Amino acid sequence: MPPDISVRARRDARFDEILTPDALAFVVRLARAFETRRRERLAARVARQAELDAGVLPDFLPDTQRIRHAAWTGPSIPRDLTDRRVEITGPVDRKMIINALNSGARVFMADFEDSHAPTWRGTIKGQINLLDAVRGTISYASPEGKTYQLNDPPQRATLMVRPRGWHLVEKHILVDGDPVSASLFDFGLFFFHNAAELITRGTGPYFYLPKLESHLEARLWNDVFNFAQDALGVPRGTIRATVLIETILAAFEMDEILYELREHSAGLNCGRWDYIFSFIKKFRNRSSAVLPDRAQVTMDRAFLKAYVDLLIHTCHRRGVHAMGGMAAQIPIKNDPVANDAALARVRADKLREVRAGHDGTWVAHPGLVPIAQAVFDQQMPGPNQLDVTRDDVRVTPAELLEIPTGTITTEGLRTNIDVGVRYLAAWLGGNGCVPINNLMEDAATAEICRTQIWQWLRHGARMADGRVVSADLVRDALAANPEAQGPAGRLFEEMSTAAEPPDFLTLVAYEYID
Repeated sequence: MPPDISVRARRDARFDEILTPDALAFVVRLARAFETRRRERLAARVARQAELDAGVLPDFLPDTQRIRHAAWTGPSIPRDLTDRRVEITGPVDRKMIINALNSGARVFMADFEDSHAPTWRGTIKGQINLLDAVRGTISYASPEGKTYQLNDPPQRATLMVRPRGWHLVEKHILVDGDPVSASLFDFGLFFFHNAAELITRGTGPYFYLPKLESHLEARLWNDVFNFAQDALGVPRGTIRATVLIETILAAFEMDEILYELREHSAGLNCGRWDYIFSFIKKFRNRSSAVLPDRAQVTMDRAFLKAYVDLLIHTCHRRGVHAMGGMAAQIPIKNDPVANDAALARVRADKLREVRAGHDGTWVAHPGLVPIAQAVFDQQMPGPNQLDVTRDDVRVTPAELLEIPTGTITTEGLRTNIDVGVRYLAAWLGGNGCVPINNLMEDAATAEICRTQIWQWLRHGARMADGRVVSADLVRDALAANPEAQGPAGRLFEEMSTAAEPPDFLTLVAYEYID
């Protein structure tokens, strides 16, 4: 073991392949180089929230106007990231990795974040699974005896990895007595073990970056990338990263985020569910920012449409990809009518995205890959739409903050409770990617569920039937839900009715898992 690092967890079979002395020493170097700055960025988030709570609205930054107005572009696109018309996402489960890489999608984003419950065993097994996947040796045998193996290389998706966000820690690893940043831990282990192998195989270490709230957080990632590449003798610019614009504050700094990542940039993605969650959380003190039922907050309206248009315009002006959002639907096997209706919604959403100018889109289930691909194949004959510049876009701060009209309903309240509690119960049980009501849910939708209830309570929102959302009403709805009678229900109630909403559900719930 390197000095000044402590592993406070058991080591199962093959864990020593990941937790090698050299790999842990690399994580220590990352932690010592960047932990102070990480904490500074988190403190800046707290200060910014205080400004928002006091009524200060976000705007485009005057200090970085020169970056927004200057004519610059991002790096050339690697061959295996040129065409990203359909990307599939999912947790680092062994079976999921194989099925996703074999799905026919152009890219698979292996997720240590919102679709992953970060138990120690699940996290390290995920690193083992990716180690095997990169080398093409991964296989899986189900309890029923079915075997899963990778297709030959031309029929495999390009791998990208999403580490956990800056706000999270890996409590099982202490560096100099403190828990290590989960971002540095996830990134560091994957990069250390796989960067050289990926390069040898004609691809590279590619990442998705979650939850950024400012261009200075992107600068921190860029410095991590340069440090890591220099430390392992990898040429700078080999790493490529797509940033999920899934916070309202990051939407005001898209140009700056791309600029800070320099030669590592691979574009931006519309992280729609977390974006809605961020909107609610950041403007929690504004009664004018109360949103209607989640089902009514769609991507073609108000602040979401403005954000989509601005993202596409920004990315294409800089020569990088503008990726669309998630289709969370799951094929419904036992109800053809419901299945046809669900797939029609997927097609309509993907048609909206490709016509808006997106270069690709996300799906959560392999069964949706052919559907999304057919839409993009028909509407996008080339590998991307970087030539669609959207010069018509002139998005203002007011448009990025526009509230959609709609209603708050009893059904919306019950759905938030049902989805939020059921997801949280699964997460506490070690599963971060959960099928609920024929949708594949992850932490982002659960975050919307609990913060939306909190927002309605905070501002005494009135429902369509005339009733005011009250703590008693919420508790009665929880009591009527059989799924809410265990620990998950109690935790969901605490977060939804607290005096102040916790920043992240996962920060609170992480204390309840090992």
